[in-house]
Amino acid sequence: MPTTVSAQIILIVGDSLSAAYGIPVEQGWVSLLQQRLDARGYPYRLVNASISGDTTANARARLPAALAEHAPAVVVLALGGNDGLRGLPLAGMKTNLAAMIEDARAAGARVLLVGVQLPPNYGPRYTQGFEAIYRELADDCDLSLLPSLVDGIGTDRALMQADGLHPNVDAQPLIRDRIWTALLQLLDVTAANAGPR
Repeated sequence: MPTTVSAQIILIVGDSLSAAYGIPVEQGWVSLLQQRLDARGYPYRLVNASISGDTTANARARLPAALAEHAPAVVVLALGGNDGLRGLPLAGMKTNLAAMIEDARAAGARVLLVGVQLPPNYGPRYTQGFEAIYRELADDCDLSLLPSLVDGIGTDRALMQADGLHPNVDAQPLIRDRIWTALLQLLDVTAANAGPR
């Protein structure tokens, strides 16, 4: 990776949607995002701490060690899908995400919160409450929010793997572009020897 020793760290904390589940890692959106950062001269290195199957409780438990190890400038929190798919209590999910935001900020990092959408078969009450958590946290914590990682992708069979839950290789550049647009607001562009964006 053509990054320098002084490159700042962007820590990605997610689940299978960020861990390149079912596809080659180098074709996942995180790898594609690193390639774009490098190509445009941004002195940032991505550390992908995403684990397939992780709930917000799992991620909350392991985040302090990751923050201590990597001292990231930016933390991308892309979690909640496994909480939703398991029908876990929404209050616990919100508490876990709020704690991770607080921990990341206490460590000196800027935070990008990334929302997740559930399949419609979970019923309107649960799904609407689920999606509202991200908006409420963004408002309460005054942080950047990307409302959905897979909006418009999850309903397109051509962009999904056979399981209907995980985006395929063709979807990864679309996800990369979505994250890129939201992430730019948090990067220290004055530190970048960057070309056109």
